[in-house]
Amino acid sequence: MPLEFVFLGAVAFFAGLVDAVVGGGGLIQIPVLLSHYPQVAIPTLFGTNKLSSIAGTSAALWRYARSVQIPWKVVVPAALAALAGAWVGAAVVAWLPREAMRPLVLVLMLAVAIYTFRRKDFGHAETRELTPADRWRAVVFGGVIGFYDGFFGPGTGSFLIFGFVRLFGMDFLRASASAKLINVATNVSAIGFFASHGPLLWTVGLVMAACNLAGAHVGTWLALRRGTAFVRQAFLVVVSVLIAKLAWDMVKAW
Repeated sequence: MPLEFVFLGAVAFFAGLVDAVVGGGGLIQIPVLLSHYPQVAIPTLFGTNKLSSIAGTSAALWRYARSVQIPWKVVVPAALAALAGAWVGAAVVAWLPREAMRPLVLVLMLAVAIYTFRRKDFGHAETRELTPADRWRAVVFGGVIGFYDGFFGPGTGSFLIFGFVRLFGMDFLRASASAKLINVATNVSAIGFFASHGPLLWTVGLVMAACNLAGAHVGTWLALRRGTAFVRQAFLVVVSVLIAKLAWDMVKAW
């Protein structure tokens, strides 16, 4: 058992570090949990992953908020909409096949990567001031992303950061900071849903949460120290890895 916790803790630490910078921690934690506990129900493992992730995401949000000016008037409405959307998305899983999302997400991720690669100045600096109309746009954006995170999930952090840069004119650092509040909201909603539909691995989740939190502190330190260019590069790396993973999963399914 101690060796098991050391291994899972190391995985959670790295996931927290990556997630704090640009999202994508679930890409690291979920495959490990699935392979480590093959006999455990999927909702239990997904809920345990969220229990771990929320600790690191909350720590990253707290640290970013102390150093980065987060546009709360836009981010809070988006987070509230995401909270509701994530619950609805998780509930819809019972009626719709999640695998139907994979080809669509792969196409969207490719579009995001190509757009970001081609626009060398994309996300390097703030491009416009926020307006009152952006609050309603944030509600729609948060609801859609929340639903997606509850229903399918992979790439949520990447979609959030891209959306905040593209729709609201943020730079990559502020977009990453803003995305953390949405992540906290969707994690809370997902934990509530999964916990109400089956037991979670609380001991495993809490051990991983502590390590995920430590990784998040290191990740936010790196992001704040290295700045927007570093976050943009990390974003492209994570998106590329996600594209490769989605493509490989589709190949295996065929």
